[in-house]
Amino acid sequence: MNVEDIIKRPLVLTEKGTTLKDTENQYMFEVSLRANKAQIRTAVEKLFNVGVEKVRTQIVRGHMRRMGRGYAKTRNWKKAIVSLKDGESIDFFEGA
Repeated sequence: MNVEDIIKRPLVLTEKGTTLKDTENQYMFEVSLRANKAQIRTAVEKLFNVGVEKVRTQIVRGHMRRMGRGYAKTRNWKKAIVSLKDGESIDFFEGA
């Protein structure tokens, strides 16, 4: 699995994501459902050139949503919370 296939997008625009980034030096990502913690660690280290201390993952279950007159289920996805080593950070939106 390629590094770009493992990490799909950062979850930095949420309130929990910004709080974790500011206080705990942790970053949240949406990752592939098939990726394990070791693969996530190496992908973050290669993409952002930082040292990873710990990786926590959870699967977010899809919800039932109203679609017209019927209902549909949104997809399941995997969230990874990555703790970086002291003194390191990731700048997602440089110059924005």
